[in-house]
Formats: sequence, structure tokens, C-alpha cells
Amino acid sequence: MALRFRDHLATSVALLHAMTAHAEAVDAITDRVVAALLAGQTLFTCGNGGSATDAMHLAEELVGRYRASRRPFPAICLNSDVGAITCIANDFGYEQVFARQLQALARPGDLLIIFSTSGNSPNLLAALHTARTCGVTSIAMLGKGGGDAGQLADYALVVPSDESARIQEVHTLLLHTICEALEAQVLG
Repeated sequence: MALRFRDHLATSVALLHAMTAHAEAVDAITDRVVAALLAGQTLFTCGNGGSATDAMHLAEELVGRYRASRRPFPAICLNSDVGAITCIANDFGYEQVFARQLQALARPGDLLIIFSTSGNSPNLLAALHTARTCGVTSIAMLGKGGGDAGQLADYALVVPSDESARIQEVHTLLLHTICEALEAQVLG
């Protein structure tokens, strides 16, 4: 018998309820991102596969708008520039596609948010290492126990699930939380 919507819904609701245990960590991450953006720092995002779309989603909401018209904020998604990705992958290896861009673009005080359901992608781990050497604060939105990224990031938020789809649903909620908090600060 196929899994039905009610089953997915029940699993998602239980996971969202479990996330209440991480509310203080979410608030700390949100406050850190909002403070950096209001101070003029740049936010860099990246991920692979479905997590790449989460990274793109957050960056576009900050440069464009979420709910209300307000000034744009500097956000760059490192998995959006196909030319840079293919050049770097070809010349330096796929593991360097995010790290090399971060080296070129980031300044001390900027932020990096990675999205990963596993926390073990070599290109994301390289980006976290580079963030540290560049003076960039790193935030990892993770799942499946956090993987190696959970130990490398300055802030790690691990969604307590092994299901990529459910993890990504929570990641979307988290990125929307950041956007809402920023707009509340800016618009009062």
C-alpha cells in the first residue's frame, strides 16, 4: 500500500513538534543572520541537489523580497553561477566549487549558510573550512545526525530526521523564519 498524504502529514507534524526543542538555537542563528545583514555583511549560501534550491531560495528572498517591499540585502548563492561552478570543477575539482568562490568574494564578518541533509558532502565541508580561514561565520542547516559539517560549522542546526524530504521541509521553515525576522526588524 502506498504511503498516503495523511501519513506524510503525521510524520511532518511530529518532526515540527520535535523542532521545538531547538527553538533557542533557531533564535540564536536567526538573530546572528539578521544582525549581520543589518550591519551590511554579505550572506553566502550553498547546497547540493534539493538543498541547492533551499540555498537559492534564501538568497533570492533576501535580495528580492519575502513578504513586504523593503531594501535588498546582500546575499549570494554559490551554487547559482553555472559558469563559475563548471570552471572551478574543471580546473580544481568539484570539491572546490563553493570554497573557491568564497575565497574570492567573502570578507571577514560575512556569513555562510550551507544546506545539507547529510552534512557530508566534500564541497560543503571545503566551504566550511574556507569560511573559518576567511573569518566568515558558518551556519549549517543539517539532518541525519549532522555528519562532519556539524562539527565544522560555527552554528549547526540538525533536524532530527533521516528522511531528506522531511529535513528539507524543516529547512524551508527555517529560512522563512530568518526572512520574517529580518523584515520585522526592518519594517517594525
